Amino acid sequence: MPHAELIARYAAGPKLLRQAVEGMSREELIARPIAGKWSTLEVVAHVADFEVVAVDRMTSVIAEQNPTLPGRDEQLYAARLAYHERDLEEQLRIVDILRSHVRRILQTLTDADWLRTGTHTEAGPLTLEQLVERFARHIEHHLPFIDEKRKALGRKA
Repeated sequence: MPHAELIARYAAGPKLLRQAVEGMSREELIARPIAGKWSTLEVVAHVADFEVVAVDRMTSVIAEQNPTLPGRDEQLYAARLAYHERDLEEQLRIVDILRSHVRRILQTLTDADWLRTGTHTEAGPLTLEQLVERFARHIEHHLPFIDEKRKALGRKA
């Protein structure tokens, strides 16, 4: 995929996430209508927390020579970081601001910059292009789970 298209796909994520949760009440956001699954607010908080991780990984690959990219345990984040105490709008703004910030950086890069690598502690060597692709997919990956919850609550997806 051309870099301009990948950047556009990455930058589109916050709008898709906002649309997915539009109109949901606080009660619906914290409900767990599907046993064993996160609530919608937990999904959004997870996305916001891992957006911070994404920015760190991508910018370190751009700035440093083959940095180490530590793996993170999403279950520990969800268990320890008060996801149900979070404010939905604040979480959505975090994702939007961080994606906008990185989009501006990505637009300045050369083709060679996209080949820069970091070494993930679990996945091994990853290029910047692979990281951007992974993070572009991250929100897309979670949208069906939000739709599934909306349907279980009797709301249109």
